[in-house]
Amino acid sequence: MTSMSRARVARRIAAGAAYGGGGIGLAGAAVVGLLLAEAQLARRHVNGVGEHHRAPHADGRYGRTYDAPGTPAAPPLRLVLLGDSTAAGQGVHRSGQTPGALLASGLAAVAERPVELRNVALPGAQSDDLDRQVALILGTSDQVPDICVIMIGANDVTHRMPPTRSVRHLSAAVRRLRTAGTEVVVGTCPDLGTIEPVPQPLRWLARRASRQLAAAQTIGVIEQGGRTVSLGDLLGPEFEENPRELFGPDHYHPSAEGYATAAMAVLPTLCAALGLWPEEERPDVSRREGFLPVARAAAEAASEAGTEVTAAMPTGPRGPWALLKRRRRRRVEETEPSRPAPDQASA
Repeated sequence: MTSMSRARVARRIAAGAAYGGGGIGLAGAAVVGLLLAEAQLARRHVNGVGEHHRAPHADGRYGRTYDAPGTPAAPPLRLVLLGDSTAAGQGVHRSGQTPGALLASGLAAVAERPVELRNVALPGAQSDDLDRQVALILGTSDQVPDICVIMIGANDVTHRMPPTRSVRHLSAAVRRLRTAGTEVVVGTCPDLGTIEPVPQPLRWLARRASRQLAAAQTIGVIEQGGRTVSLGDLLGPEFEENPRELFGPDHYHPSAEGYATAAMAVLPTLCAALGLWPEEERPDVSRREGFLPVARAAAEAASEAGTEVTAAMPTGPRGPWALLKRRRRRRVEETEPSRPAPDQASA
């Protein structure tokens, strides 16, 4: 599917989400039986191989070195992760390998102050669970998080949730968090076409559906004042080149190296949202950055890993506009020696 076609579909999905439209089908009825059969086989394979069904607990305080005596006291930044198993870190053995721990450690190093991490993500969650997760965050503390990271969408595709409904729930969650005063970064739906057990033609359709949803998610998030980072293609090339290293034991969830790759893509946007990342005055034209209509920026981002989209001009000749930035991304082996060790209060 071309970028322009994906932009048109994303606009329709986002409009349906905003105005209460119905679902948009992605596959004809003639292939539904085949796809369901293949999906069940793939799911049995994934569930049968995986041994660790619970994500490690990683909540706690990171960057304790900045609490040392003699250093200026600074209140900790409050970071919250919401979403599904990817946000929770399912598939790894140690808490320090989860995306939450990696992001908290990296954020503490950049900000030079401690970070309090809380993770309310639920393995298996779909976007309709975000209402419950947001309520947990906003209803149990007087302190609003400084920033929330949401990773959601894969289960919406595999469970055939209408994309309009999926985007509606995500947009509502972002709106509630932004209204409360917290920054929001959303890692959009990952590229399910990279999952090893999934055969064709389900694999091709999964890729198409996940990229369409990612683009529509971006439109919904930008409209509510959040930022997005595309995870769709992020792990795709690495997974296809070396799936044994970047997939976990179940060949479905990322391994420690896979989560590190994702965290390194999200961290710059996390820091930029908090004003901690040095920003260029103008988009880098050589990297194909620039101001685009929101739908086109969303479609472009869905096709390239680690691409950030944030709101720009309120309106333009073709509607709302967004700034598309292709954050510099390093491979796992280049970041491994300097990756901050998780420094937490609780295991």
